[in-house]
Amino acid sequence: MTGALPVATGRETAREVWRLSRGHRRQLVAVGVVGIASTAVGLVVPAAIGWLVDRVQAGTADLGTVLTLTAIMMVSAILGAAGTAVTIVLATRVYHSVLANLRERLVERGLALPQQLVEAAGTGDLISRSSDDVTAVADAAPAVIPVLTVTAFTIVVSLGGLAALEWPYAVAFAVVLPVYVLALRWYLRAGPAVYRAERTAMSARAQQLVESQRGFATVLGFGLGEQRHRTVLTASWAVAVQSLRARAMQSMLNGRLNVAECLSLAAVLVVGFVLIDNGASTVGGATTAMLLVLRLLGPVNQLMFVIDTLQSALASLSRMIGVVTIPTFAADETRQAADAGAAVRLQEVAFRYDDGPLVLDDITLDIPSGHRVAVVGASGAGKSTLAAVIAGIHPPSAGTVARPDSTAVVTQEIHVFAGTLRDNLTLAVPDASDHDLHAALGAVGATAILDLALDTLVGVGGHPLTDVQAQQLALARLLLADPELAILDEATAEAGSTHSGLLDLASEAALTRRTGLVIAHRLSQAAACDRIIVLEHGRITETGTHAELVAAGGVYATAWSAWQEGVGGGG
Repeated sequence: MTGALPVATGRETAREVWRLSRGHRRQLVAVGVVGIASTAVGLVVPAAIGWLVDRVQAGTADLGTVLTLTAIMMVSAILGAAGTAVTIVLATRVYHSVLANLRERLVERGLALPQQLVEAAGTGDLISRSSDDVTAVADAAPAVIPVLTVTAFTIVVSLGGLAALEWPYAVAFAVVLPVYVLALRWYLRAGPAVYRAERTAMSARAQQLVESQRGFATVLGFGLGEQRHRTVLTASWAVAVQSLRARAMQSMLNGRLNVAECLSLAAVLVVGFVLIDNGASTVGGATTAMLLVLRLLGPVNQLMFVIDTLQSALASLSRMIGVVTIPTFAADETRQAADAGAAVRLQEVAFRYDDGPLVLDDITLDIPSGHRVAVVGASGAGKSTLAAVIAGIHPPSAGTVARPDSTAVVTQEIHVFAGTLRDNLTLAVPDASDHDLHAALGAVGATAILDLALDTLVGVGGHPLTDVQAQQLALARLLLADPELAILDEATAEAGSTHSGLLDLASEAALTRRTGLVIAHRLSQAAACDRIIVLEHGRITETGTHAELVAAGGVYATAWSAWQEGVGGGG
């Protein structure tokens, strides 16, 4: 798959939300019952006022009548408000429970997506869906839930009240409802595209910000600050343009609602006049009908206006569910099971990114179980891509790959998670004992980290770890995971030459008694391996032991000689 991550259709979104509501459906029934009851209680006020108008007109109203009706209206208002509050609370609990389940599924599915799919869509897209979109859906709750719950029940109950009063009043209002329906249809037809464009623009902006932050050193080194500034500025203006389009949609909706409101009031007034003129209704009845319609107009208009927020939330919800419902990818069909003799076996493997040129070409390679193989070559030779293909991060474009099921990768991009030292280590093995954690740190020579308590907060906001300590932490995780195949993709490159010896010893400990593939940043690492592979332009050009390659006088021998001179000169 290429391009952006998928967006769920309306039907897919509804089906997934219904599935996520499992376990909360009794609460939904309670929402319906309490909502209808509290709204029905609200009918008492317009009915009481209409009855009072008739009593006044007939000359039978007195102070007792007014006081009695006032007490009844106060009680009904209190009961209605209490019932509405309970309805909103119950609905909010269900909403946030479902949203919490969805958020967990989104994170779980996002972490399990094939890396090539995330890279093709841009990491900013996934980040936007798991941050901006989640925030949009969560923030919509205070605006959407009260209006949806109250309005839905108010419309149903008020229409029933109009019909019970005099059916022509209900007909008069129902005749105008198509105007609201047409306004809503127009909005639902035009709105989603506008809001999807707005969310897409936000994703593009997030992507540009992420790239600028991750490539900060490169931006500074090549003087690209102004260029990146213009790129981010362009992406930000695109968000502003799409946001203005969304606000314009709201203004156009407002005009349609004003027309519908005017027609609703006029229709009921005309019907009331005709009914009273023909003796089919009373002034009190017409008053009740008008109050019911006025009572309806507020929630209906609120519903139409909250559609603005609802549309934005639904656009974000569809993007979230688009990730959640991505089908689980079957195991790579080009992969074969590794046998006892060769832990890793590549047969005529080729790889290219999308429609680009071949990055790997006709790679055939066996790595015996328990052996350590180093891959060396110039920048851009395809070393990291080869590691990713062997690890299963990228499926080969052609050929077959065999590797152990238990494979772990450590790259030079080491991350220390915000949390305790124990949390960072037990990511690999959740049930590891404190003794296991200390043993792993000791094995990789992390003496400075061993001085910290396991409950010490590290990462952002905690105890800072140096680059060396972060790399030792990553290698300790690998030891705890105890994979059959360990792939070190320049895993100790970021610490610099000052601590190279210390990290070489840590890597040695991490690779002990397991099959290892080392993308070597320093040739001293390659020399310690059982076998060395030289990559040039995506093809294996030399292979053998360190001694064999030095004696052959080829590319590796030249590089080794230059390395030795560099090390000697640096000493």
